[in-house]
Amino acid sequence: MNTKRLKLILSLIALALLLTGCSTSTELITLDTTFSEAMNDGFLSAFITYPLSQAINWLTPRTGIFMAISIVTIVLNAIVLAFTFKSNVAMQKMQEIQPELQKIQAKYEGRSDEMSQQRMAMEMQQLYNKYNINPLGSLAVTFIQFPLLIGMYNAVRRSDAVANATFMNASLSLSPSQAIPAGKWVCLVIFVLMVVMQFISIKIPQWIAEKRGKEEADKHHKTYKKPENQNIAMTYGMLAMVALAMFSIPTAVSLYYCISSIVNIAKTIVIDQMTHKEA
Repeated sequence: MNTKRLKLILSLIALALLLTGCSTSTELITLDTTFSEAMNDGFLSAFITYPLSQAINWLTPRTGIFMAISIVTIVLNAIVLAFTFKSNVAMQKMQEIQPELQKIQAKYEGRSDEMSQQRMAMEMQQLYNKYNINPLGSLAVTFIQFPLLIGMYNAVRRSDAVANATFMNASLSLSPSQAIPAGKWVCLVIFVLMVVMQFISIKIPQWIAEKRGKEEADKHHKTYKKPENQNIAMTYGMLAMVALAMFSIPTAVSLYYCISSIVNIAKTIVIDQMTHKEA
């Protein structure tokens, strides 16, 4: 199973769900909104959207809307990391062993008989066991992020603070497409930063894996061969879809994505340092 391809497909499904909003309610959530009222909009609204909106509403008068969304995003990512740390480590290890995986796949290329496929699967499993990797374990991060992404989208869409507070004289409830004709360039800056951080977040595991691969090759006086990226079109297609979606929904969601990407970049670097500290 190509877990990277499956993760990208699942991410596309999540994006599709995000675009539908998963909730038809447009009623603003204020500090006076009760949990029972939130339950009328469903389970997701009550247990994810409602607390996230209330956290943003409570923090905004104390920190401003920009910092309120940033703090909620960082805390949310920290909670996700606490439950998916091992899965994140597995994801990075999967990047590092790509050259070895591709050697196995090349060995059996063009051999579609059942025996060859079984041997390839067995060799790949032996490789996973060697590095203590569960290839399906990395999918946990994607599954956990689905409802949180949708919940955060609805939280900023319905938060009273997002609707009424401003950052640098611009409302983050405006989408970048709405902000441009209104001259609210800060929204466009946040959007562009989000796209850049998303790109770095996607590429940094690959960059780190290549760096580690070169170090290992040099250590054994071998020539490093850069692994083929078989999903490059799908990866950049996903980035383009995210950018297109974010361009027409509230800039507050772009801010959430931007901060999440920065956290993910930092997380990737820290996990790499932790897992290679003996080196």
